[in-house]
Amino acid sequence: MTNYTSVAEAIENLVNVSLPNIHVTDVIEICIIAYFFYLILKWIKDTRAWVLLKGIMIIAIFFIFAAIFQMSTILWLGEKLLSALILGLIVVFQPELRHALETIGRSNLLKNFFTGKFSKNVEKRFSDKTINELIKACFDMAAVKTGALIVVEQDIVLSEYERTGIPVDGVVTSQLLINIFEKNTPLHDGAVIVRGDRVVSATCYLPLSDNLAISKDLGTRHRAAVGISEVSDSLTIVVSEETGAVSAAQDSKLLHDINEKQLRELLTHAQTPIVPVVSEKRHFHRRKVKFDEKEGGLVDEDSKED
Repeated sequence: MTNYTSVAEAIENLVNVSLPNIHVTDVIEICIIAYFFYLILKWIKDTRAWVLLKGIMIIAIFFIFAAIFQMSTILWLGEKLLSALILGLIVVFQPELRHALETIGRSNLLKNFFTGKFSKNVEKRFSDKTINELIKACFDMAAVKTGALIVVEQDIVLSEYERTGIPVDGVVTSQLLINIFEKNTPLHDGAVIVRGDRVVSATCYLPLSDNLAISKDLGTRHRAAVGISEVSDSLTIVVSEETGAVSAAQDSKLLHDINEKQLRELLTHAQTPIVPVVSEKRHFHRRKVKFDEKEGGLVDEDSKED
C-alpha cells in the first residue's frame, strides 16, 4: 500500500510540474544561438584552432585535477594567469579570428538588400577573350613546366598586394603572361594580379597559408595561392614548375591538377559576380555552386535540387 501511494504521489507531482512559458522569440533565440555555436565548432574544426583547442583542454583537465586534490598553489597560479591566458589566446588565434571576420564581411546580402541590387543583369568582371588567353597561357606553360602564379581579382580589391609588385598595366594575353613567367627574366618571380582584362602588377608577394592540411609535396606557389584565397575572394591559378600540373585555389581550398575544361568553368564562374536573385517563390537567395570532383567541374546545386 505504501509503495502504491508513493508511486501515485510521484505521478501526481510529475503531472503538476509547471513548465516554463515558451514564446516564439525564445525558440528563434535558441535556434540562432545553436546556429552560431555550430559555426564556431565548424570553424574550430576546419582550422589549426582545433589542435590548439585540444592543448587548452589538456591544461583545463590538469587544473580540474588540481581542484579535486586541493592543490592550492597550482590553483592560485592559474587564477593569476587567467587574464594573461585570455590575452594570449587572442594573439594565438589572431589569423583565424581575422579570417572568420573577413568571411562574415564578404557577405553582400544586406548591402544588396538596401541598395536594391537584385538584378540578374550584372556586368562581367572580364571578357571571354581574357578567359581564353588565361587558359592558353597556363597550359602552354604547363607543357614546358614553366612555373606561374596568377591571381584573378574579384570583388575584394587586392591593392595591398598589388603595391608589393611592379606595375604592368597591360592587356591580358597569353604571350604577355608567358613572357612574364619565363625563367631567368626580371618579372618571373612572384605573382601576377589580373584585374578585369588587364595585368595590373607582377612579382607580387602573397601571404603564405599556414594550413596544416596542405600536402608537403606542394611548394611555395601553392601555399601562396591558398594563402591569398584565405584573405580574399580571388581565384588563383598555379602552374607547377616541377610537374607541370595546373591547380586553382579559391575559398581556402586547392583544386589540384585540373584540366582545361575545369579551369574554364572556374574562370566562367568568377567572370560574373554572384548577386542575390529573386526565385519563383519570391525568396531572395544566392546560387549555390560547388566544385564536384566526380562530375569533373562546377555543379549548380540549385539546378540539382530542381
